[in-house]
Amino acid sequence: MSLTAQTYWAEHASLGGVVEPGVVIATAVDGTITEVRPGVPAPPVGAVSLRGLTIPGLANVHSHAFHRALRASAQVGAGTFWTWRNAMYELSSLLDPDGYHALARAVYAEMALAGITCVGEFHYLHHQRDGTPYGNPNAMGEALIAAAADAGIRITLLDTCYLAAGFGQPPSRSQLRFSDRTADAWADRAEALRGTDVARIGAAIHSVRAVPAEALATVADWAAQRERPLHVHLSEQPRENEECQAAHGRTPTQLLADHGVLTRRTTAVHATHLEPGDLALLGGAGTGACLCPTTERDLADGIGPAGQLRGAGCPLSLGSDSHAVIDILEEARALETGERLRSHVRGHFTADQLLRAATEQGHAALGWPEAGRLEAGALADFATISLDTVRTAGPPPRLAVQAAIFAATAADVRHTVVGGRHIVRHGSHQLVHDTSRALRRAIAGVHANL
Repeated sequence: MSLTAQTYWAEHASLGGVVEPGVVIATAVDGTITEVRPGVPAPPVGAVSLRGLTIPGLANVHSHAFHRALRASAQVGAGTFWTWRNAMYELSSLLDPDGYHALARAVYAEMALAGITCVGEFHYLHHQRDGTPYGNPNAMGEALIAAAADAGIRITLLDTCYLAAGFGQPPSRSQLRFSDRTADAWADRAEALRGTDVARIGAAIHSVRAVPAEALATVADWAAQRERPLHVHLSEQPRENEECQAAHGRTPTQLLADHGVLTRRTTAVHATHLEPGDLALLGGAGTGACLCPTTERDLADGIGPAGQLRGAGCPLSLGSDSHAVIDILEEARALETGERLRSHVRGHFTADQLLRAATEQGHAALGWPEAGRLEAGALADFATISLDTVRTAGPPPRLAVQAAIFAATAADVRHTVVGGRHIVRHGSHQLVHDTSRALRRAIAGVHANL
């Protein structure tokens, strides 16, 4: 992504859990970091100055870009996840490739403004409203890949297999556009997707409700043979667990384990309602868990068992999912505050542990293990958080990570660099110049299809 080598000077940077002052970060034309040198008291000649705390770029591991059009309208009124889903289905029927590109471009630009340098897009809007494929069967997925490039961030397109409305039920009318009808047809279509230097292709099983048991191995094998990340919605709702027990006599986690889905490349999304045996299966397989606390609380899903998952050996990562807000710093601190609410005890995660979940572990879950660290050889993806806003001012620099994790918001991000390219400069997106206007126009365009 970087056209020329660039040198940045960070006023403060988080390096290996220590906040260092005056850090030179040199980048190469291939978008990697060539040098990280602390102890430089002033910006070298020609260096770009980054005032505040520079951290590795944030990873948004779980996104449904089109849900952004529901913000505010879906946050009010009584109901549950299942009633909210009706509004989501109605919205999903309104999108075509051009409209989805415009919406996703604006949403990904909002992510860049929040310090996010890579997104995992859990993508299942594959076909036309009636389930008929587009002339290009991957038109919708390719629109998302192009949107991320236009917004200047990386993407892992998690192409999602979605075949059923529930256990033993065919897709509903609202779900026809999600379905490839068979897992083999899904695999054939997914095989045609191509990555780029800023886009990688992964796979997803929507859920054990939406992918019949006999099809699970097809998706898992496709990902394993290509060494791609594999994500799955898991036990987001108690009803999913109850229906799985009725249909298969086991929990969703056990069903996934039985069909070879749980591996170190797998990430379980939500994992909110787990049994003790489920935790052992996930941890024993080295499967990661992506929690999305702002969505889980918005939809009244429950508080994810972050501490238990970490204790079982599951690497944790974070996502903004439905985009009620796009703020990975808020998602990170919610891991700790959720545990406090559950246990009535403080101090489950350190700020550095939460930062790793938001950066290094998130990138690993998306198949970008070379990102998420500020070190030579890593991808030159990083973000700078202001330390002098009304939220972050006061603490000494040595506590800057604590201030960022426990007080800062997305609004405090001042700079975002992806592949050495300065995408957000002083809080302004350099590619999508008026992101607010782009969001307004894109969302209005979607709703105009009603």
